[in-house]
Amino acid sequence: MSHTLELKPLFNANKMNIISEVKKYWGWVGINPAEIVAENDFGNLIIKDADNKFWRLCPEDVYCEVVAESIDDYNQLINDDDFLNDWNMTVMVDEAVEMLGPLKEDYKYYLVIPGVLNGEYSGTNISTAPFIEIIKLSGDLGKRIKDLPDGAEVKLKVIE
Repeated sequence: MSHTLELKPLFNANKMNIISEVKKYWGWVGINPAEIVAENDFGNLIIKDADNKFWRLCPEDVYCEVVAESIDDYNQLINDDDFLNDWNMTVMVDEAVEMLGPLKEDYKYYLVIPGVLNGEYSGTNISTAPFIEIIKLSGDLGKRIKDLPDGAEVKLKVIE
């Protein structure tokens, strides 16, 4: 069975802004972003770095890591059914569209409580926000929790 990696192009001005924000908020993982290759409706990105490695930024699970060491590895990855099912998030996107409607320009769906903090992958934990804010928040959160052991208790405090 063949699956497709859904690619949604960004506007050029927005690409540069997103690359800048990824570098600023996720640079602590070692990424030096050069190009946004793909994005999905939950703000996941495939990013090519200055060394031609491919990274996945996954806001709902608060990680940014190398997923392919070369273009050949990347081409293999995007033909892997498990990766594509995870990437396309079809069930989650369908549920989000049904509950919240289609996305406004420059907005993405996101998990209100990220999966890494035991947030549920369900419609009751989904909202929308500006894409840039999702990148900022997930990068900041990732940096704050990166050294915590698995199962550590985390309290979220909303500051207005």
